[in-house]
Amino acid sequence: MDWLCLPRFDSPACFAALLDTEAAGIWRLGPDAPARVSRRYRPGTLILETCFDTDHGRVILTDFMPPAPTPEGAAGPTVIRILRAETGAVPCRLDLRLRFDYGSFIPWVTRRRTGFGISAVAGPDLVVLHSTVPIRGENFTSVARFTLRAGEEAAFVLIHGPSHRPPAAAPEPHLALHATEAFWTDWISRSRYRGPWRGPVERSLITLKALTSAETGGIVAAPTASLPEQPGGSRNWDYRYCWLRDAAFTLRALLDVGYREEARAWSAWLRRAVAGSPAMLRTLYGIAGERRIPEWEVPWLAGHGGARPVRIGNAAGDQLQIDTYGEVIDALSHARAAALAAPGETWGVMRVLVDHLATVWEQPDESIWEVRGGRQHFTFSKVMAWVAFDRATREASRRGATAELARWRPLRSRIHAEICARGFDQARGSFMQAYDSAALDAGALMFPLVGFLPATDPRMIGTVAAIERELMTDGLVRRYRTEDGADGLDGGEGVFLACSFWLVEVRVLQGRRAEAEALFARLVGLANDVGLLAEEYEPGTGMQLGNFPQAFSHLALINAARRLGVGRNNGG
Repeated sequence: MDWLCLPRFDSPACFAALLDTEAAGIWRLGPDAPARVSRRYRPGTLILETCFDTDHGRVILTDFMPPAPTPEGAAGPTVIRILRAETGAVPCRLDLRLRFDYGSFIPWVTRRRTGFGISAVAGPDLVVLHSTVPIRGENFTSVARFTLRAGEEAAFVLIHGPSHRPPAAAPEPHLALHATEAFWTDWISRSRYRGPWRGPVERSLITLKALTSAETGGIVAAPTASLPEQPGGSRNWDYRYCWLRDAAFTLRALLDVGYREEARAWSAWLRRAVAGSPAMLRTLYGIAGERRIPEWEVPWLAGHGGARPVRIGNAAGDQLQIDTYGEVIDALSHARAAALAAPGETWGVMRVLVDHLATVWEQPDESIWEVRGGRQHFTFSKVMAWVAFDRATREASRRGATAELARWRPLRSRIHAEICARGFDQARGSFMQAYDSAALDAGALMFPLVGFLPATDPRMIGTVAAIERELMTDGLVRRYRTEDGADGLDGGEGVFLACSFWLVEVRVLQGRRAEAEALFARLVGLANDVGLLAEEYEPGTGMQLGNFPQAFSHLALINAARRLGVGRNNGG
């Protein structure tokens, strides 16, 4: 276990070996001998089982975090690991190296007065490890060496809490395991998806649920920070926050497969986050809706595979991304249609956001890809501004709000006409990345998905053809050509999985079902051994790139699977 942030996704890591060496914190547990390793999640759960086959016998490690209060009512995030011998007599080892604040602090470690285990304190943080085997200190590491014979097991319960309070009681590992398995199997049984891709869709839904704060309803983009988008590169970002851009995608995915309560919680989080002056709308927020998320570099971490700098926080929150207004308004429209809020609760927010957008939509911005090469009139942003006015106009019409209709309907028409005139290159027959730009952008695949133009419109047919011709590598889609320099960053990146799933949807809408199904099958096959997807992929090496697992990729998978199911008699 080489990455763990406690008590929240965005808290400083106490295991940070993922971005450095084991000196930055790690928890090793398994056989003390060479082993052949395989992994799986228990079906329909987030319980990970790792099988180690050694010359001495077989042991299975079960890892999980109780998603709700344990039967004993333990407070604080809890990690439980159970190592069990299936055959033979296997020598085993535990090495626990806690390093708080991204590997910078060695805690004060003491043995517990009762039973086996330790307590580790550093400033505000307390981590208690309960163990069924003796643990000793060795070179600032807590270690254990023991042998398990067939049928024997060792269990470990790690609990985080504030250092100024007494430690929480440890749950009984097997009671917690049974409760956790029951939680997940009950939760996934509520999915309405019955299409042919049930396995990948259910794994994506479980992943999305796992990225959700049970306390606030906020959904983080990924649980990791600074995993590079190119091996050894500098495109390293912290994704442990909530992007407004994901709102509409998330609501669509959750509602389509029957998860109203999760959609309601996310919708409520969204309304709380955007509350206040519309001029102060940010692109991303903390898990509880925090607005200030400064970006800083961690000089003492070497980076994953040497990829530096390691960045914590995300400066994209300070950017102007006009497309965000369209995504928020679209999400509010979904929420209103699904009755996720009290009548009229979304209308007030929608009205002030759209009226503010009327004053800023003509400005250049950093847009969906959060470029750092300067603002432009990005076509995607203008289309999403059109989406905002389109959804708001429909809501105003439904409400009979004549004053709003008089303001918004002409703007909707004006923006549409401007995009078609300035964002479309007649010579190339394609929408371009920005006005007066020669660059393509796979974000244009979203245009028919949000209703800007039909997928069969000649302009979209030309755009899709251009993207397939110029932005595809080994049959997968790049966001744009990084060598064109619009993003202002060094180096390159892999193909972008969400964009590739968007192409699946567009091909379905264009009647190219066989091609869509082939691409979807290829994308699903890129998942790792336990069905998880990163943000990007490198065709040449087969490496997943960027932060992991990535909500955006799994959301796009769910929506593409749903699109493939439309028109089929499969309940998808």
